[in-house]
Amino acid sequence: MTEQVTVQRLIPAPAEAIFDLLADPGRHHEIDGSGTIVGARSAGERRLALGDSFGMDMDWGVNYATKNVVVEFEENRRIAWQTLAPKPLSYVLTGRIWRYELEPVEGGTIVRETWDTRQEALPSRYVVRATLTDLTRRNMEKTLQRIQDVVTA
Repeated sequence: MTEQVTVQRLIPAPAEAIFDLLADPGRHHEIDGSGTIVGARSAGERRLALGDSFGMDMDWGVNYATKNVVVEFEENRRIAWQTLAPKPLSYVLTGRIWRYELEPVEGGTIVRETWDTRQEALPSRYVVRATLTDLTRRNMEKTLQRIQDVVTA
């Protein structure tokens, strides 16, 4: 069973512009290919850094909120956050990591998005992988298209 799903796309824009978008949680709803992000919980613009946390209001048929913690950060190259569910969901459905890696190349930046479920809560780890892998891959491909649309507009 797949522990990680990675999609990639060459986006004709500099890594700095793409990273600035990813490091601003107030703009994540603009690029969310799943359509589940309603908006950031914290008001105003702010740039993420390693160890920062940010909340998201979500809607996947039911409204809920997530807490996300930045667990990897390399300016203009890599950013990743771990999504944590509130209690009592945190005991069964929490822990996946969303990672973006940026590689400057001629003509733009290769952007890799990875959905990493190795840290997912054990009770749901296998169910999440079995039921959401294909949907998540499709949504991630949409996300990369939306990133491109935003940074090249």
